[in-house]
Amino acid sequence: MGTHVSKQVERRKAISTEKKTLCGLHEKCGVDFPECSYKPADRKNWMAGINPDKVHINQIVWPGTHDSATNRIGVPCITRPFAQCQNLSVYKQLVKGTRVLDIRVQEDRRVCHGILKAYNVDVVINDVKKFLSETEKEIIILEIRTEFGHEDPAEFDKYLVEQFGELLIHQDDNVFHKTISELLPKRIICVWKPRKSPQAKAGSPLWNSGHLKDNWIDTDLPSTKFESNMKHLSEQPPVTSRKYFYRVENTVTPQADNPILCVKPVTGRIHGYARLFITQCFSRGCADRLQIFSTDFIDEDFVDACVAVTYSRIEGKA
Repeated sequence: MGTHVSKQVERRKAISTEKKTLCGLHEKCGVDFPECSYKPADRKNWMAGINPDKVHINQIVWPGTHDSATNRIGVPCITRPFAQCQNLSVYKQLVKGTRVLDIRVQEDRRVCHGILKAYNVDVVINDVKKFLSETEKEIIILEIRTEFGHEDPAEFDKYLVEQFGELLIHQDDNVFHKTISELLPKRIICVWKPRKSPQAKAGSPLWNSGHLKDNWIDTDLPSTKFESNMKHLSEQPPVTSRKYFYRVENTVTPQADNPILCVKPVTGRIHGYARLFITQCFSRGCADRLQIFSTDFIDEDFVDACVAVTYSRIEGKA
């Protein structure tokens, strides 16, 4: 018992120290970066507002959500706090400015997060279709994967193609150098990541797992995650020479050996430092590598920060 208590005391000290580290970095360095004050006039149509004829796909810093379809995961007030990473529907996230979705499914096509499940993936698909029907020039990256510990839904690739049809942007490395306008009227880059089923091939309506990469680490320590994100990002080629999307997740994860297991208070340790991360990307010389930036419980300021970096690239200031 004494050993367990001692371990918990050390864990709390480590978390407190790391929170102070990020706070100190914020106070010392600030959060200014080129065009940081830029805000889209209409977040629902922010891509339309930054000159789609001029903006190339590899210039965009894509605001994304982590575990995007967990707003109704599990049982309210009982299991939901342990798995909920977003409190908005997929449609409302897209309206707010999200352009990368992270969807996990299980065998029966229900959205899940670990052992907890939510609605059928049809809810997500209908939300995406609704948003696209209300906009004209917004491009979405839709990542759908089979959750760890589950089997692939039967013929799910065919199902996705049937659902989205002509909206799908086919797998093609040339897409990265095209402008938004050159891809229209197609609107969705759909990355399907099965666990056992065959991967999508070049030219397919779907994209394979090699086209969306990250270096996720399982930690609840905010400074550790912040620095890991920075390290792995700095090791990537610049966006102008990459043939894949690279994601950085501004999140931390509850740990089983810690008393606090609910997502929101844990991920809150890093949530407010998104602009600091962007600023540090500039100061450490890896801003030209930032591409997909994702978060839990997405808000307007996170979207604005991503759009501001995109705008700074268009203006030749980043």
